[in-house]
Amino acid sequence: MDIFSILTMIGGLALFLYGMEVLGDGLKKASGGKLEIILEKLTSNKLMAILLGAGVTAVIQSSSATTVMVVGFVNSGIMKLSRAVGVILGANVGTTVTAWILSLSDVKGSSLFFQFLKPSSFSPILAIIGICILHRGKKEIHKNVGTIMVGFAVLMFGMDTMSNSVTPFAQSPEFSDTLLMFSNPVLGMLAGLILTAVIQSSSASVGILQALCASGAVSYATAIPIIMGENVGACMPTLLSGAGGNKGAKRAALIHLYYNILKTVTFMAVFYAINAFVHFEFLGQAASAVGVAVIHSAFNVAAVIIIYPFTSLLERLVYLTIPETEEEKKEGEEGRKEIHLLDARFLSTPGFALEQCRNVAIDMANHARDALFLAMELIDKFDQKESEKVIELEELVDYYEDELGSYLVKLSSKHLSEKDSQELSVLLHCIGDFERISDHAINIMESAREMYEKKLAFSKKAQEELVIFTGAIKDIVNTSVRIFQEEDLKLAGMVEPLEEVIDYLNSEMKKRHIKRLRKGKCTIEMGFILSDITTNYERVSDHCSNIALCLLQLNEENFDTHEYQYNLTKKNNVEFIAQVNHLSEQYQLP
Repeated sequence: MDIFSILTMIGGLALFLYGMEVLGDGLKKASGGKLEIILEKLTSNKLMAILLGAGVTAVIQSSSATTVMVVGFVNSGIMKLSRAVGVILGANVGTTVTAWILSLSDVKGSSLFFQFLKPSSFSPILAIIGICILHRGKKEIHKNVGTIMVGFAVLMFGMDTMSNSVTPFAQSPEFSDTLLMFSNPVLGMLAGLILTAVIQSSSASVGILQALCASGAVSYATAIPIIMGENVGACMPTLLSGAGGNKGAKRAALIHLYYNILKTVTFMAVFYAINAFVHFEFLGQAASAVGVAVIHSAFNVAAVIIIYPFTSLLERLVYLTIPETEEEKKEGEEGRKEIHLLDARFLSTPGFALEQCRNVAIDMANHARDALFLAMELIDKFDQKESEKVIELEELVDYYEDELGSYLVKLSSKHLSEKDSQELSVLLHCIGDFERISDHAINIMESAREMYEKKLAFSKKAQEELVIFTGAIKDIVNTSVRIFQEEDLKLAGMVEPLEEVIDYLNSEMKKRHIKRLRKGKCTIEMGFILSDITTNYERVSDHCSNIALCLLQLNEENFDTHEYQYNLTKKNNVEFIAQVNHLSEQYQLP
């Protein structure tokens, strides 16, 4: 053993950890948040939750990412603790898949098939293909596939380098003595726990153990306690995540900790108690990478099978540690609870975080619409309580915009796909338009209040015209909210013709008011109020137009807003003119 062997081992470890990170990032980007969305929606059944937890963890190659995501779900109130238990149990099984992939370094055989299974054989091929895809691929999905292949190649190359570098260590008495020390169950557990807690990945720590097995100096007596300790150390990222959350998040983190402590302590007590009488001979044998994978998988699968009927007891234990208070049962204002969906933990999976932002933005859009429609109703029949509801809704929409805007800015600094970046930009624009719609609702409510306090009323003719105008505004707002929610591009193309008709209605109503004013059928004061209302109506339609154009821009390449509007309003645009004529007949003033 010399300094160069140690440097090679450290270099291999660095490549291994970096490859694992690149692979994980590539897998998360490729999933685009879809796996997390499935996890969120399909965990009502406990067995299904376990299977999904295992499946998602196996795909994204990180139990820490899955459990931290679950903590975020519970913290946000979108997943109950009873559902979270199943996912956490499944994540502990899913993480063992990595050990089986890494055990390929232990493949032995002289045939071409077995030679090809070795990392030293297929890693360079994966790296070459991955690099070619990264440089030549134009679509985001191709680049993600390239990143996954390169990450996997670097990971396996690092694993192979580590394994080769530790082989000479078997001749070192100091190295053998150090490993022998960890055959003590308590010291071995502590070593595995500390290593995993420091590098924040049980998959990586198991991989390091598998690489050390290549030296032939690691016995099963040493490997087993280290594996047990690694299972407990894997709780560190979850505990750190839960520490900054509410009581629900802390309980979810404790579920993970208690489960791993319970299964590890139980196994160690039973296993070493039996060993005291039976004396398992295999403990003195040299451990292999495959052997480590078998123990890691068998231990976690057996633990899930045994604990499955008693998960409710695990929940009770957590509730004994952090009791549910009366205040907690009643907490959460109606309407504002949706904002909790914007959990900082979701930022580590940008695709899913963006989907949560969309859900919150849809709620915001509905609140803005409710405020506007309520304000419109106050024009005919003013009610103080209803006017206060308009103010509350407008303040809620403002709150949404502040929270969403701040969260989206944080999200923009993450590694987003090209499509996700465009969608984020659209969301930022649209939430501004919805916020302005709620502001116009306040303006309309103030006009209605002025009429009520001064005991003023529109002329019969003006009322009839305003009913038509109000109907057009309600239609364009409903259409815009639906477009935003469903991303219906065909429907988005219908907004601009209606906006054109609304511009005409605004202009025509002002002309008609001037005529009534000249004939003495209306007053200047009522004219100002009518002008304020119609101007706010017209500006609301402008914001609806902005929302529709943003959605069209997101889904069409080389889209230019000004060119689109210019082409629409050209005299020879037959389809647009036909739509405008049809809508003009529908919203014809009496």
